[in-house]
Order: sequence, then C-alpha cells, then structure tokens
Amino acid sequence: MPTRRHFLTTAVATGGAAALTLTGCGGSPGDGGRAADNGKPTNGGHLRATFPGAGPAESLDPHKGNLFADAARAKALFDKLADFGSDMTPRPRLATRWEPNKTLDRWTVTLRPAEFHDGRPVTAEDVLHSYRRIADPGQAYRAKASLEPIDLTASRAVNPRTIDFRLKRPTAEFPNVLAAFGAYIVPMKNFDPDRHPIGSGPFRHVSFTPGRSALFRRNSDYWDGAPHIEQLEILVADEEPARVSALLGGQVHYAHELSPATARAHARNGRVDIVRLRNSAMQGFAMKTDRAPFDDPRVRRAFFLIADRRELVAGALSGAGETGNDLFGKGYAHYAASLPQREQDLDRARALLKQAGREDLRVTLDTSPVAAGLTEAAGIFRDQAAKAGVTITVRTGSKDSYWKDILDSGTIAAYRSGAMPIESHVSQRLLTDSTTNATHWRRRDFDDLYRRLQSTPEPAAREGIYAEMQRTLHTEGGFLVWGFADWIVGTDRRLRGVARDAPANTLDWARFDRVWLA
Repeated sequence: MPTRRHFLTTAVATGGAAALTLTGCGGSPGDGGRAADNGKPTNGGHLRATFPGAGPAESLDPHKGNLFADAARAKALFDKLADFGSDMTPRPRLATRWEPNKTLDRWTVTLRPAEFHDGRPVTAEDVLHSYRRIADPGQAYRAKASLEPIDLTASRAVNPRTIDFRLKRPTAEFPNVLAAFGAYIVPMKNFDPDRHPIGSGPFRHVSFTPGRSALFRRNSDYWDGAPHIEQLEILVADEEPARVSALLGGQVHYAHELSPATARAHARNGRVDIVRLRNSAMQGFAMKTDRAPFDDPRVRRAFFLIADRRELVAGALSGAGETGNDLFGKGYAHYAASLPQREQDLDRARALLKQAGREDLRVTLDTSPVAAGLTEAAGIFRDQAAKAGVTITVRTGSKDSYWKDILDSGTIAAYRSGAMPIESHVSQRLLTDSTTNATHWRRRDFDDLYRRLQSTPEPAAREGIYAEMQRTLHTEGGFLVWGFADWIVGTDRRLRGVARDAPANTLDWARFDRVWLA
C-alpha cells in the first residue's frame, strides 16, 4: 500500500489526482492567478497548505480534533466565541463582550451579528447546543474539560444574541473557557460534519477526503471580512520530506511543522521563507511528586539544578527555542518573569541529594519519539545527571500510547505542551482533581490558591495570586521546564500576510483568510 507521502508526490507529478484536486499554482480558474505588482492582496488564488495528519480517521467535526491539521481545517470552517492572542489572553470573535456578576458565577455574553454558511443567523441557542454537544458524557470531545465550570442545565438564552451562563463556582478567568481549543460553534439544526459541515467561518466546505485533502472556497459574506484567496486546500503529508518537497516544487505554498535542521538548510538558499512561531511548545520533564524519589522536594530541587538548559535547547531543539525556568508560559500573560533564572549547579545538586539520602540515585526516565526533541532531551539529561552522580536509564515508550501511559506510570518522563493560558495549565494539570495531572501535584493549599484566584474580581489582586502560585511551583513543583520550542513553518516566497508572532493554536496562527499570493 502506498504511503501518504507517496500519494502526495505522485499526485503532484501526474498533475493532480482527483482526491487532492491539485491544479496549476497560478490561481483558481477564472482569476488567472492575478496578483498586484505591489504585493497587495488581490481577490483570487488557490492556496495549498500541507500538515501532518491522522489518516482515514480524520474528520471535519470541529469538536473531535486534536492535531494541527484538525485545528487548521476547523478554523477555516467554524468560529469560537473568543480566541487567544499571542500572549494567551482571550480576544473577541463571535462574542463581542462578556460581563460577570459581582460574585463571578454568572456571565452575560453578547454575540455579534454573524451567519452560518446557509444564511441562518448564529444565535444563543446555537452556542448552548454546541457546548452541550461538547459536554456529552458519551463523547470524548477535546474541549469537554475546559467547559466543565459551566452549568449547562441552568444556562439559558436570554434572547437570540445574549447568553446567560450560570457557572458551578466563581470563575474570574471565564473568558478563557470561551476561547478553549475545540470550543467551536455549530448550528443547532441540520449539522452533518461528515457530509455537509456548516459553520460560520471564513471558508465554505467543498470536499473532504480523510487523510488526503480538504478543499474550501471563500465565504464572501464572512463577518470578519472576506478572505483574500478564492480557494484553500489543506493537504496531508505525514513525513517532513514530503512536505518540504511539495513546498520546494511549488505544489504547496505553506508547509507546517519543519525541523530546525530543515529550516536552517532552506533559509540559507533563499528558495522559501522560514517562519518561526516563538514559544509554541513547552519542553520539560514531569516528576511524579507522590512517589519516591520525587516525593522528596530536595530531590526535585536537585534535578532542577542538574539541568543545563542551554545545552538542552542547543541539542534537543537544535537551538530553535529559548531556555525555560521551571514554569509554564514564558511570554504569556501572568508569567512570573521576575523570578531568578535557574542555572546548573552540580555541587548544590549533589549536596541536596546527600541531604535526602540519595547519593547513588538511580531512576528510569520515560521518553518517546511521539514529539520532536523528547528522545534527544532524555539522552542529554541522562549525561548531565551522571555528572551529579545520578544514574538515569532511558526507557522509550510507544508513540501511540505515550501520553496516556505517563499520566500514572513511572517516576519521571519527558514532557511537552502546546500553548494555553497559564490558568488553563494550572486547572488541567496542577489541581488535585485535574484530569491530566502528570506530576501528581496534589496540594490542598495550592487548590485553595486557585479557587481564590477565580473568585477575585480585581485584576491586580489576581496578578499577585498568580505570582504566589508560580513561586511555589518554581521552588518545589514537579515540572522541570528546560525550554520553549519554536514551531517552524516554511512558506512560498510569494505568500504574504503570515503572522510571525503567533504561537501555534492562537488566533493568528493558520489564519488563511488573511494571507494572499503576491
């Protein structure tokens, strides 16, 4: 059976297999590939972008997606009430405003005038239907955990453009819920994501072949302005060489997820443009704080001091990133940038291990090739730990089950996370009842801080609580955050309007409605 890489390159070579709908790169039929000489946007063009995918299991259901290809297709067809800016603060989308009551357990959300692709208005009932669909206990939709604070039984539509959200508890950061990954709004009636996916997004569905391609055309009536391009085609190629070959050969204009080595090689030859999306992924190690040896905070502090973060960034990320300081969210809103940068101190690390009675410590470090840099980081850290007298055995796990496996098994594991607000990182990973608590950090005093954060209306007071929580994590938390990786995109030199300051999964990432071919 041919691989998806073979399918992509074969379709290109033969002038376009039907499933990929590859045509000439000059534009869509009827516009002649027009582009103004001054490089300004023109109305036309057929843009092709390529991403790694998930094969025949792919869907256009915006509530199911987990991959970058899923997110790119979803934001072409659908909208959320809000989305995150580059600093991970929520920006209005279908919602024009959100206002809390004094106790922060009710929020009134006002919708902007917007229409679905079939002309029906987007209403408050559509929003509630979408959220109840995501919260269905029989489904495993991505945004379900994010919507948990909402009492969807008590929430109601006040009128077609106003929603009264009743919450289970005070939630000062409720706008983060509206912007959650996967929290897209779909119509209450006649929604068929497989055969006729109707959204309110900048493009309309034309065709979709799972694991191969999705074709969309411009929504000229889009509330945020019609896209510059006439057609958008998102192609799947799992292997990086296939994405690079298609970009270099002119068959695609945008290639997502390139390696640092590839980026360096092609940045020099001038044939493509390289876009580095800064702070797109946290890189680190998750130490289980509920079991030996990491149930002793002295051992965790020793491991913080063993890490040579610059060497890890240089080796595991090929320099495409920046050092971390054992905290999530560098560059995002509320990040505790004033805390001193932690540096390697092997003498102090050895002293802490001796105090803990762990001079000859031996641990197994789990890793997997499931994400770029994880296996490389494990090997580098193993060698760094040996200098402090710690013996690390690296164990490589399955790509298919790694993230599930490390939630409860083992003692320390290589870890990576995409962009999200610091508050979401805390609620999903660091509370006693968090569903993805890989470090098993369970402290009632920390839970109390989070509840106080959510019940505090004054922004300045919340900022102080964020700082207190992060000081605790920096001192004795379970995440050793050694770096933040760039996400690397390659583009055709004619492609304009690609945001260069948008981490992956934020509002301006993959905004194909705002790009054009010059």
